[in-house]
Amino acid sequence: MSDNDKYSTPLSSRYASEEMSKIFSLRNRFSTWRRLWLNLAIAEKEVGLSMITDEAIEQMKNHLEITDKEIEDAAKEEAIVRHDVMAHVHVFGNTCPAAAGIIHLGATSCFVTDNADLIFLRDAYDVLIPKLVNVIDRLSKFALEYKDLPVLGWTHFQPAQLTTVGKRATLWLQELLWDLRNMVRARNDIGLRGVKGTTGTQASFLSLYHGDHDKVEELDKRVVELLGFDTVYPCTGQTYSRKIDIDVIAPLASFGATAHKFATDIRLLANLKEIEEPFEKSQIGSSAMAYKRNPMRCERVCSLARHLSGLFNDAVQTASVQWFERTLDDSAIRRISLPSAFLTVDILLSTMLNITSGLVVYPKVIERRINSELPFMATENIIMAMVEKGGSRQDCHEEIRVLSHQASAVVKQEGGDNDLIERIKKTEYFRPIWDDLDKLLDPSTFVGRAPQQTEKFVKNDVANALKPFEKHITTENVALKV
Repeated sequence: MSDNDKYSTPLSSRYASEEMSKIFSLRNRFSTWRRLWLNLAIAEKEVGLSMITDEAIEQMKNHLEITDKEIEDAAKEEAIVRHDVMAHVHVFGNTCPAAAGIIHLGATSCFVTDNADLIFLRDAYDVLIPKLVNVIDRLSKFALEYKDLPVLGWTHFQPAQLTTVGKRATLWLQELLWDLRNMVRARNDIGLRGVKGTTGTQASFLSLYHGDHDKVEELDKRVVELLGFDTVYPCTGQTYSRKIDIDVIAPLASFGATAHKFATDIRLLANLKEIEEPFEKSQIGSSAMAYKRNPMRCERVCSLARHLSGLFNDAVQTASVQWFERTLDDSAIRRISLPSAFLTVDILLSTMLNITSGLVVYPKVIERRINSELPFMATENIIMAMVEKGGSRQDCHEEIRVLSHQASAVVKQEGGDNDLIERIKKTEYFRPIWDDLDKLLDPSTFVGRAPQQTEKFVKNDVANALKPFEKHITTENVALKV
């Protein structure tokens, strides 16, 4: 049977980056187990276990990356012993005979499985955070470029007061900054389970060190240091608390909501023909309708963002049903949901990088839509101008109310253009302001402080948030995967 005859998740086979897929690969998982066993042995020797020889440690160092053959051998062994960790203990011992007797000494399976998972979670965040930084950077440049371009605002998807294209982008940016804050916080909060034994009491290690509590504490601290972490969870059962998974996945699910809103807004704007995602020269929008430019990138974002939100529920439900020191009903679901969450966010960020690198704006379409709605929005300005010329507000209000209803009927009942301004220009009552109408209808006077807000936000809030990550910012083009 070839790989083409077996199901493989599109998350890794079709969409996700190689760097993220590698983190959750079998080779990286089992090689990380070996790194954990090596560092446990080094720490145990440093803290006083003389039976661990330099030869044993040297052999382990020389075989940290598991080979394809060893993965196959471990799978065969697991089929016999029905225990994945012990299968790999045996295979690693066969590869490193001098270490065979001390591999996994004093440890329970969760020493490798849980500590490895925590390493993967932190490493995965180290892939995601730079990508998010670059999405923010590119979108902030877009916001500055279009900070002055007036555009019709929408509330309830009904025409509302004008804003600018750049100001609208700051709404997406602000949520992305919160996502960056949340991801960095979650990443830095990840610690290791350390060496805690079968039920978290460290009884096996206390026995190894003949009741010396200080040495057990030193061992726990040293293993964590060797693995490059600052934090070890002080209290665990056999596993680290699955509430940690909630804290890790929550920022990802929250980002999914941001991504979904961003992509939905672009999809709606594409329908309005105001803004479009990138569209490649040879790209086909529809197999039947050759003219179509479907927003497939944003549709992909929305699709995967919905999947992501469900994975958060996996973490919540799993944490809530863990019995006492542990059960095993967390194992299968975490093998699926944890990698899936990070692979999904990786795909979302890569896609959003592609989108934000090539957003297309159509100012003439935007201008035409503004012109179709602005006359109604300008009625209050017209009334105020008439009052300044000596008119009565009440009289002016009635005059413009009648003309507005007439113009509205032309738009809604006849399908014509909004001709309110033409009607005002033909109504003698409004002669005092005829020469002022162009100024009263200048779209830039209806956007309030949108340009100033955008510039200040990007140059202060965004710049300060990205400052610690300047080395990760790149101008490299991001190709969209299939």
